[in-house]
Amino acid sequence: MIYLDYQATTPLAPEARDAMLRWLDGPDGQGFGNPHSPHRMGRSAAAAVELARDRVAALFPAGGQVIFTSGATEAINLAIRGTAGKGSIAYSAIEHSATRDTAQSLGKVHELNVAADGQCTIKQDLPDDTRMIAVMQVNNEIGVIQPTAEWHRRAKENNALFLCDAVQAYGKIEVTSADMIAISAHKFHGPKGVGALWVRDGLQLNEVQTGGGQEGGLRGGTLSPALCAGLGAAAHVANGRMGEDADHIAALWLKACDMFDGWELNGSADVRWQGNLNIRKDGIDVARLMSDARDVCFSAGSACSSGSGRPSHVLKAIGLSDKQAKSSIRLGFGRYTSMEDLETGVRSILDAVKEQGL
Repeated sequence: MIYLDYQATTPLAPEARDAMLRWLDGPDGQGFGNPHSPHRMGRSAAAAVELARDRVAALFPAGGQVIFTSGATEAINLAIRGTAGKGSIAYSAIEHSATRDTAQSLGKVHELNVAADGQCTIKQDLPDDTRMIAVMQVNNEIGVIQPTAEWHRRAKENNALFLCDAVQAYGKIEVTSADMIAISAHKFHGPKGVGALWVRDGLQLNEVQTGGGQEGGLRGGTLSPALCAGLGAAAHVANGRMGEDADHIAALWLKACDMFDGWELNGSADVRWQGNLNIRKDGIDVARLMSDARDVCFSAGSACSSGSGRPSHVLKAIGLSDKQAKSSIRLGFGRYTSMEDLETGVRSILDAVKEQGL
């Protein structure tokens, strides 16, 4: 099986797995303590959580706090609901449903347009009552990098908050400036079930999830030292090899683009994360393609909406027709993708395309 779906999730880093194991130990290992307990085992677990918090914070801008969550969806909900107030929420037309659906549930929203290359530029109007702007740093479906620093400045000029979904950026490129930033561990070789919301200093959130008052009174519930340690270890590893990873991914990108000669690229070729290759070929039956090339894991659109039968809202937003959107596939590769695996996987896909007479 060849895995080419890094936008959906990434393989767990060995370092993250090792960091987690200690905090899963039973009575003999004494690593199962509650990090909110005052005794020795609890304090030991709490120290592991705080080390993880420091490691995660190292990849964020200076001057903020890290709040652990169950993932980016919860982090985005905390950011939007925790700053709830009167006014509109403006978000790009290519935001993840975690942002779109949460904003819509609160009332007034404004959708920001994107260009054919997938970029959401600041040269567009905002409602006078805009209280928050939400623009992701790297799009999960087409990999296009957004001008988030410019949107942060625009938000300041409009006395609005700026929320950035950095799920596909964190651990891969420098994270943008913002008021709040959401991440998820399993997108950069950490475990599933844990993420974080970074909140700039001076910004006070309202409690959204009531309970035991953990995480500064913002998120009730016992933290998992194992998940936090895995997240922290994944962040620490990414921090130390970001350039090496980027160089490896750039080489994979060039090879993949060369092999898919004649296919159309969805989104900008220049302003993008190169570990995301979203392409289309007129006339292909993507469902049949995924069945015929079943030994290769890749995606038709985003993994979050696969199986819905609806064309991707991202591909529609950049001007593709329903037919073009449904003839698109997404390949994702990264740190643990070998050149041999990439070539074998792409050849398998291309052979399956030939079976369709294309």
